[in-house]
Order: sequence, then structure tokens, then C-alpha cells
Amino acid sequence: MRRAIGQVLLLLLMHSMCYAQKDVPVIAVNNIESIKLTVDSLNKNAGERYMGAPDNAREMAGKALLLSEKIKYNIGIGLAYINLGHVYWSQSYYPISLFYLNSALPYLPKNNATLLAECYSAIGRTYLELKNYQQAINSLNRSAKYAGNDTRMLGEFYTEKSLVYIRMHDYSRGMAASLQALKLCRASGDDNNTNIIYTRLSSIQRLQKQFQRSITYDDTAYYMSFKTNNRRLRAKTLIEYADNYNGLKQFDKAINYATRGAALADSIGLMNGISDAYRTIMFSFEQKKDLVNALKFQKKYNGALDSLNESDRRRNTELIQNYFALNARLNEIAVIEQKAKEDKNKIHFQNAIIITLIISLLIVLIALYITYYNFKQKKLLNNKLSRQHEALLVQKGLIEEQSANLAAINKLKDKLLAVIGHDLRTPFANLRSIMALFDDNNLNLEDMHGLMKKMEPVIKGAELTLSNLLEWAGSQIRGINLTPSAIDINLVGEEMAQIYNYQLQQKNIRFQNIAITGHLVKADEKHIKVIIGNLISNAIKFTDDNGIVTISSHLAGNELIVNINDTGKGIAQDQLVKLFNLNSHFTQNGTMGEIGTGIGLFLCKELVEFNGGRLWVKSEVGRGSTFSFSLPLVG
Repeated sequence: MRRAIGQVLLLLLMHSMCYAQKDVPVIAVNNIESIKLTVDSLNKNAGERYMGAPDNAREMAGKALLLSEKIKYNIGIGLAYINLGHVYWSQSYYPISLFYLNSALPYLPKNNATLLAECYSAIGRTYLELKNYQQAINSLNRSAKYAGNDTRMLGEFYTEKSLVYIRMHDYSRGMAASLQALKLCRASGDDNNTNIIYTRLSSIQRLQKQFQRSITYDDTAYYMSFKTNNRRLRAKTLIEYADNYNGLKQFDKAINYATRGAALADSIGLMNGISDAYRTIMFSFEQKKDLVNALKFQKKYNGALDSLNESDRRRNTELIQNYFALNARLNEIAVIEQKAKEDKNKIHFQNAIIITLIISLLIVLIALYITYYNFKQKKLLNNKLSRQHEALLVQKGLIEEQSANLAAINKLKDKLLAVIGHDLRTPFANLRSIMALFDDNNLNLEDMHGLMKKMEPVIKGAELTLSNLLEWAGSQIRGINLTPSAIDINLVGEEMAQIYNYQLQQKNIRFQNIAITGHLVKADEKHIKVIIGNLISNAIKFTDDNGIVTISSHLAGNELIVNINDTGKGIAQDQLVKLFNLNSHFTQNGTMGEIGTGIGLFLCKELVEFNGGRLWVKSEVGRGSTFSFSLPLVG
């Protein structure tokens, strides 16, 4: 199975290496217009060939991107990214396609409505393949907005929207959208989308068990695919034929068409086309009672599914979305810093007001003292002054308390800066050193991969540290928001096993989830995931290779006790008392050099207590540790 993060990062690295090694001719700087013409030609050819020859189209788009970057030709960069998105869409690498299409948007001219409409249409089409129908509709609507009265783009809009309705099983709206698209595409002479619409109409008829009508549409779609050189659609049409003949119980014909479809899909790298063909062939042999061949193609189908794992697609999407969310997160940090600065200015302003009030009050008191000095009611005056003096003492106490709070805040700020400077500088310094060595050609690709594997646990630790710092800082500034719900700890444990599967495999650590099911706790689900995630991450960090990490639970009155146990190196008794106190901060490196700040445990303690529980630890050096916390049961 392809790992999502590894897939995208490796792909980007391969692109950069590939582009660096291509024999792109050096063109004189004063010949920029010639370069632009070359880029435009490459992009045009790539856009025309990605369906029939995706590998060739990818190479041309890559050259166009490299040349455009050299002369900062923004529209060339944007079109190259769009073409790369088309290529990976045609080969069913939808998350990567989405990444490139979104990358194109900043480079497209805001006044070029046609290009923007095309890009958003492609984004909507890709979200559709990822089964994110709401995002697909949103993107397609944006495409229609930019298309305006452009017949060709409106035809493309209805073409893609028809498939959304088909996937949502709304066949009447799908048929209406398809017929509207067919009308517009014919009017604009758009053979490619006309070809696609016939496959839409075929699918609608087949899904409503109108197999002969579906075959009629397939005939048109199949012969048009040669005119448009759309090998991807041709492969899909062959498989559609097979599904129709299965519906008509003509299984030999179905096997013949599906076999042809699988061969064509394999020749262009259409992974989901291969799996669909194997599924259809398997069904045909099952209906023929040919169990040997049915089992043979079931194995092929399962193998194809493994390479097209849905969770792998979603992880790719999350990675790409995280990439685009980075600037937003940086902006959030900037907003937090700006707010802290404003709060500090407010404190200074308030102090100035307090001092002014005190001085004014003293002047008033002196004036009152002088005025009443001449009166015989000296005793009443003294009593009044005494009461005013007591009020001043109260105000003084409040001021001293505020000063103490400000000093504590500054001390905590200095502590956090020291933690960040100490524990987060090292991995970035190491990465900078590796990049410098690579730039100086002191490292080959194999050495680079080796160093990156060694750096991975350090980077994972830094990533968790940053996440904990942001979570804790947010709780301190905005306060902790509690949204309680009924939570099954066993299910959370299963989710954590998936999240930390890679780290567990890196150290060959066995993860055991023996938390009892059927007993729900009342707590904020996000908080519980942060708590258990931090405790499991720490357990992995301090457990040697071939160790065991276990999550378990048991009832204790009206509470559920959750335990995270590891067979790691344990914690000395004199260090246990420091674990949950930020002011007595200390850190230890994990067994593979993973770093930490201690903020995670402090955050866990705060979140557990905020959800009505307690957190404690038992540990023995050389035998491991058990972190336990309690939570109230539902009801």
C-alpha cells in the first residue's frame, strides 16, 4: 500500500530531480518571447494528449513548468500545473491531481475567466472522484460563475454535474443535466465532452437496468473515443459494455469486453479501470459457475484494490489540504502574537491610569486634610481618612496581585521560548545541514534517503511538540472549550493504532488494544484524542524495538480507568514528581533520538482534569511505565 505522505513527497522529489536532469535547451535571456511560445506550445500539446498519452503529456507539462519558472511566466506555470492535474486525474491519482490543480490557481490571471472556469471545473471533477460531492458541487458552481455565457465551458459544467447526480443516485437530474450538456457541447463543437456525455447517458440507463439502451449509447461513445483519442474513456466504455452484457446474462461477451478494457486500462495506467474490469470478469465467471476462474480474478481484483486503497486517497487529500492550510496557521500565529502585543499595551495603559488615579486621589486627600484641619470635627475627619486609607490598601493589593500575575505570565513566556529554542531548533538545524550538503553535491539520492529516514522520528517529535504548544497556548489564551459526548475508548484506541501505525512499524512495536467496549465515558472527544495520542506517542518514543504498548481500561465505581502501558525504559522516581509541572520542566530523548518538551503531559493533565478526571503514573526503571487517567461514565 502506498503511504500518503511518502507518495506525495516522493513524487515531488522525483519531479524536481527529473526536471533538473532533463536536457532542456538553454535559451538566451533576450529571447523571452520565444520561450513563451515554446511554453504555450508544450502546454497546448499536453492538454490535447493527456487522455491518450498521459506519460508523454506529463513530460511536456514538466518542461513547460521548468521553462516558465525560468522567466517567471505565470500563466505558463498555471497552465502547466493544470495539465499535470489532468494527467494524474486521467491515471486515477486524484489527491495528487487535486494538489496540482489548486497550485495552479494563484498563477492564473484574475481577468481570464475561461482559464479559471476550466481549473475549477477540473477541481470539481477531482473532488467527485474522491466522493466529496459537496466540494465537487461548490467547485463546479464556481466554474459556472466564471464561465458566464461561454457555451463550451457551460457544456463542461453540465457534463461534470451530471456525473455528480449519477454518483448520488439522482438519475432523473443526472439525465436532465446530461441532455443539457449534450446540447451545449454539440453547439460549441466540443467533441471530447460530447464523447463523455454519451458514457453518462449509458451509465444512467444501465443503473436503471435498461441494458439495450445503455449499449446503444456505448456504441456512440466507443466510436467517438477514436475520434477524440480518449483511451481512458474507451477503456471505461469497454467495461461498461461488459456490465451491460452481464445484465443481459450474456456472460461470454461480458468477459470479452472486460478483458479488452482491462488491457487498455493497464496500458495507460488507469488503476480503477483495471480493478473495475477484474470485478466484472469475476462476476461473469461466478454466474457461469466457473469457480476456478472466478477465484483467479477475485485475487486479481483484490490485488488491484490494494493498490487503489481508498484510505490512501483520503490521506493524500489531507496532506494536500494541510499544505494549503500552512499559511493559514502561520497567520493564526501572527494574530496570536499581535493580540499578545495589544494585551501588553493595554496593561501598560491600565497601569498608567492606576498611577494617575492614585496621584489624583492623594491630591484630593491632601486637599481634604487641609480643608478639614481647620474644623473641630477632627475625629470624623480621621475616621474618614482611615476608611479611605483602607480602600487604598485594597487597591494596592489588587495592583500587587496584577503585577504578580504579569510577572508569572512573562516567566511562562520565557519558559515557552526556552523550550521552543532548545527542543525545536535541533531538527531544523539538522535539516538545514542536510540540505546544505545536498546542494553542495556531497550527498547522493541514496544517502539523502538514508538521512531522511533517520531524521523522521526527530521530525515527528518536533511536529507533536509544535502541535502540543499550539493546543496549550490556545487553551491559555482562548480558554478550554468543552463539548462533551459519549465516547468508546476502544474505538479511540483503534483510531490511534491507525494514526501511529507507521511509528509502531518503524520500531517493530506491538500495539495491543484491550480497552473494554460497551462502557461509554462522558468527555470532549477532541480532548480525549489529544490525551491518548500524546500518551501513546510518549510510550512509542521511550520503548525499545520489539516492545509492547498496551491500552486497557476497567471500571471503578462511576468512573472508567484508562491505562497506557509500555515496556520501555521507565522513569526514575525523582523525575516522576516533575512530569506534570511546567516550571520543573525536563526532557529526555527517545530510543531513536525523538525529542519532546514535556508540554504534552502538562496539556494532558489539564485536559483530563477539565473533563472531570485525574491523571497519574506508575513507572519502574528498565521495566516501563503506566500512565492512567479516570473519566466519568455516561449516565
